[in-house]
Amino acid sequence: MNIYDISKKAGVSIATVSRVMNGSSNVSEKTRKRILAIMAENDYTPNAFARGLGLNTMKTIGFLCADSSDQFFFRAVYYLERALRANHYDAILSCTGMELETRAKYLKMLLAKKVDAVILVGSSFIEETYEKNQYIFDAAEEVPVIILNGYLDAPNVYCVFCDDKEIVEQAACAYLELGIKDLLFLYRADSYSGVRKRKGFLAAYEKYDLSPDPGQIQVFNGTIEEVKNKLLSLSQEGLPFRTVICGDDELAVGALKYAKARNLAVPSDFNVLGYNNSQLGLCCEPELSTIDNRLEFCCSHAVNTLMSVLDGTSPPGKTMFSARILQRGTTNVF
Repeated sequence: MNIYDISKKAGVSIATVSRVMNGSSNVSEKTRKRILAIMAENDYTPNAFARGLGLNTMKTIGFLCADSSDQFFFRAVYYLERALRANHYDAILSCTGMELETRAKYLKMLLAKKVDAVILVGSSFIEETYEKNQYIFDAAEEVPVIILNGYLDAPNVYCVFCDDKEIVEQAACAYLELGIKDLLFLYRADSYSGVRKRKGFLAAYEKYDLSPDPGQIQVFNGTIEEVKNKLLSLSQEGLPFRTVICGDDELAVGALKYAKARNLAVPSDFNVLGYNNSQLGLCCEPELSTIDNRLEFCCSHAVNTLMSVLDGTSPPGKTMFSARILQRGTTNVF
């Protein structure tokens, strides 16, 4: 028996059930009694929505992230934990790596600790098929699930993310508008975010009735030094590119090292655009132009959404924000 079963038996929404569990006055007395009676008949003890009743709440939120050493992930975890602390919640962090089996295992572990909700940090948690996402659907039957930087349409799942497609399309269009067609798009993986970025790059070419060479889109998950060597290899193979649009700032720093190895002047001869607006962009010379995905704001909004859910309201399941391009020293077209 879970909150969905309760709502179905009572003939009301999940939000109405959660309001009753939290002692909200915004429910008729008749409906309240019906829901409480169903809960009693089925020996149902609320977990995630029990704050108002003081039942079994741990005031703790579980985090899952793939790799806490990653620039995006550790900043996101910091912003999320800070916002939760301001709302008097603690956090438990589990780093899962990329294997689906490990992710499902760690998610079950968090649920066993009776956390009030789970936050999935990063779009890599979203798999391509319904079956592979089943572990998330199962978790959402017990507690609210927040997904940061990705989208999954499911009950009790709330997603907050940046419009990766629109901003990459905008960036690529700025070059194509000037007749600069030899762009290279470099990203790490076909995660939800990665796919959206790639679609934005392709959409820019379609807008100008052009088709990029297959080599102009590269998936490469390497270190800074490995990125430099990868680009040197692509250049030696004859792939022409004088602008690299990257899926994150670390890739972009690798592209800058490539430019230095080739003695290319930046930005007059070679442009590099990063993504995520991390501190890496301020540690190189020239400073890195990057896409600001408003991570701090997205994290704050994600926690506000979660607090609304735990308070028994019904926020939207999908919130998408626009990003912006920050031109510094490695580009000259924005």
